[in-house]
Amino acid sequence: MLRQLLRSALLIACAGGAVVSACAADETATSARGPLAKRVGPPKVAPVVVGKLKVVVLPWGKDRGLGQNGGYVAILDADTGKELRLVKVYEVRYEERREGDLQDVFIAAMSKSLFSDKLSIADEKGRKYTLDPETGVVEAR
Repeated sequence: MLRQLLRSALLIACAGGAVVSACAADETATSARGPLAKRVGPPKVAPVVVGKLKVVVLPWGKDRGLGQNGGYVAILDADTGKELRLVKVYEVRYEERREGDLQDVFIAAMSKSLFSDKLSIADEKGRKYTLDPETGVVEAR
C-alpha cells in the first residue's frame, strides 16, 4: 500500500512538471491499466565553450554506433565546428532482460569549473565527473 501511495505521489509530481529526473528514474511505474509510458527523453544540456574548444553532449550514442545512449561528449573546434575528439564520460551497463531505453543514463548537467578550464558533468543518477577538454581525461568525483 505504501509503495502504491509513493508511486501515486511521484506520478502527480511528474504530471506537474516537478523533478523530471525522478520521473525518468521510476522505470517500473504502473497504473490500473498497465505500464505507463516510457521514460522522458534526455535533458537538454547546453554546449560549453572553453577557450577554442566547444563541448557538446551526445545523447544518442547508439545512432553513431557507440553501443550506448548517454555518457558521451564531443569536443569541437569552436571556430569551425569540426569534431576533434569523442569522449566517453561514463559507461552505461545494460541488462539483457530489461528494455534498453529504460536503462539509458543521460548527462543531466555540464558547466565550466570556476577555477580551471575543466568541466563539471553530472549524469541523471547524480554521479559527478570532471572532464579536461584539452586532454579528454575524465575523473569520477
